[in-house]
Amino acid sequence: MSDVEAAVAAAFQQEWGHVVATLIRMTGNWDLAEECAQDAFAAALARWPTDGVPDRPGAWLTTTARNRALDRLRRSKTEAVKLQEVAAMSVPDEPASPDDSGVTDDRLRLIFTCCHPALTLEARVALTLRTLAGLTTPEIARAFLVPEATMAKRLTRAKHKIRDAGIPYRVPPAHLLPDRTSGVLAVLYLLFNEGYSASAGAQVRRADLTAEAIRLGRLLAALMPDEPEAAGLLALMLLQDARSAARLDDDGELVTLEDQDRSRWDAAKIAVGLDFLDQALRRGPAGPYLLQAAIAACHARALTAADTDWAQIAVLYGELHRILPTAVVELNRAVAVAMARGPAAGLAVVDELASGGALTTYYLLPATRADLLRRLDRRAEAATSYREALALVATDPERRFLQRRLAQVGG
Repeated sequence: MSDVEAAVAAAFQQEWGHVVATLIRMTGNWDLAEECAQDAFAAALARWPTDGVPDRPGAWLTTTARNRALDRLRRSKTEAVKLQEVAAMSVPDEPASPDDSGVTDDRLRLIFTCCHPALTLEARVALTLRTLAGLTTPEIARAFLVPEATMAKRLTRAKHKIRDAGIPYRVPPAHLLPDRTSGVLAVLYLLFNEGYSASAGAQVRRADLTAEAIRLGRLLAALMPDEPEAAGLLALMLLQDARSAARLDDDGELVTLEDQDRSRWDAAKIAVGLDFLDQALRRGPAGPYLLQAAIAACHARALTAADTDWAQIAVLYGELHRILPTAVVELNRAVAVAMARGPAAGLAVVDELASGGALTTYYLLPATRADLLRRLDRRAEAATSYREALALVATDPERRFLQRRLAQVGG
């Protein structure tokens, strides 16, 4: 990859959401905003090799996309009224005017627009991941464990519904915020997860996405200071992100939690995360994000892997499964049970999940089963499960990790 291609790729990761959100505010046209943003990045690939990478790539891309939108609208006779509106658009460098909420951040506004209660929760989350984070339809489909064609239809329907219903591009007034809270929290959670553990590609982590999710999480926690789940989610993201530097070794290979060098964990970030967790616990009953933050805190407080309170983690996962009864939560509980009571106890939970047909495309199910069988020295069965996981895994570091484990059991 050339230096210019690398610069464009970096700009895409850092600026896509800002460019698209700004154009949606300016034009009100979601499809036009995405298409013109794509045109701007294509123009960067064509022009930056000759002109050089600009000092402010984001401003260059936003200006180029805005000009492209104006050109498109001028050529469309059916968009005369819209053209008059766009002609008065603010310059791209100018911050948005605050709405009734006082929020000027285009990306936070975009999340609230996507998370209108007229849309299904899955549609809200998927649309925001597409427009804000620039995730591809296949990436989003993998995050939801659904076929790509199904996700493409959901995205199209969601954009059409926003357009046809005239859903405004703004943060709603305070009395309407609770109707959007679950969707906004889910968006930030999945955005962070995609950055912390990418669904596909050469890298297991995308620091730009985790940073953006945490930035928006801070804005949301400030906007909703009495909402314990907002503070809980921010605590969860901070506590998880604090371990990022230790998740890969110097060669870029995956390091499991029990083998991580805890001196490389970000102590300052952990302290802030624990503070937000304490604030959340004082504000109200524990919801799913607060419970997950409490689980992350158990890891963060353990000075060594042996100090981890796995019994408490298993209890917390049991409570989480009570209010969020998903197969993924139950799989995580199985790991905690295995660590607290032995691999055979965890394997029984995993086998019950598998027998019910859950998570058939989720590589962590056979990978977890393989690890528990390895710990029980059932090497041939472990090898079979490692091969099943390898057929499903999508990131290169995780694939190499499973290959190493497979070799260890003689596969």
